[in-house]
Amino acid sequence: MNAKTKLFSYGVIDTPIHRLSGLTKLICFLFLSFAVMYSYDIRVILAIMLFSAYLMVLSKIKFSQIRGMVIYVLIFVLTNAIISFLFSPEMGVEIYGTRHVIAPLPGRFDLTQEQLLYSVTKLVKYTSVIPLGIIFLATTNPSEFASSLSRVGVPYKASYAVALTLRYFPDVQRDYRDISLSQQARGLDLSRKAKLASRFKNSLLIIIPLIFSSLDRIELISNAMDLRGFGKSRTRTWYSARKFTGQDWFAITLSALIFFGSISVSVFINHSRFYNPFL
Repeated sequence: MNAKTKLFSYGVIDTPIHRLSGLTKLICFLFLSFAVMYSYDIRVILAIMLFSAYLMVLSKIKFSQIRGMVIYVLIFVLTNAIISFLFSPEMGVEIYGTRHVIAPLPGRFDLTQEQLLYSVTKLVKYTSVIPLGIIFLATTNPSEFASSLSRVGVPYKASYAVALTLRYFPDVQRDYRDISLSQQARGLDLSRKAKLASRFKNSLLIIIPLIFSSLDRIELISNAMDLRGFGKSRTRTWYSARKFTGQDWFAITLSALIFFGSISVSVFINHSRFYNPFL
């Protein structure tokens, strides 16, 4: 499959990020995500964003692999910012307790410094978490990740379900692309020249076969697992099991320090989850 069509796919590359255990990457992802989600201090969030960007460079993830995801995220965060302003144009004023108008607008939609800071902070929060998720998905072997979960006590059935889910994303993308090309070869117009209503209607002609092909694949996998006696034993061995190394412990420790540092800034410096420069 062409790299431009990939949205979620694991690539085998020898980098410090790829060499980490799947469980390590999950723990680090949770620590850093919680650090971003808890804090509304834009200084802390920007620092974590820069750290995430450095990790993406270190993991050698190409922009062509994540172009689609970046577009979806930009649309989401911009839509969220617009809707938040339309429904709560004074949220920043309520949070920070002051009101500095930048541009008076009709009605209650005055643009204030407080609302601008609040909106930008939310925007940065969302865009900070996305690179972490991309790194986790693009650098983690699903089978190795399942074995790591099983080692820490997660039932191996649930672990295997997680691995199947991660493996399923590239299959869905490939099926969608194949069905789309087949339908277009039959004269289905999905280009920008077609009207929006026509494009939506034609898209259904791709989604419906995709759903049925997905159901067929689920039935096929289920039957194959039943025939091999999956689930009859309480334990199982893993071909892709990987032991923890010093790099794993270092990554977990660093992520934990960033998490507790974010909490400490909110508790001991800002005395709140919000950074208030207007006081």
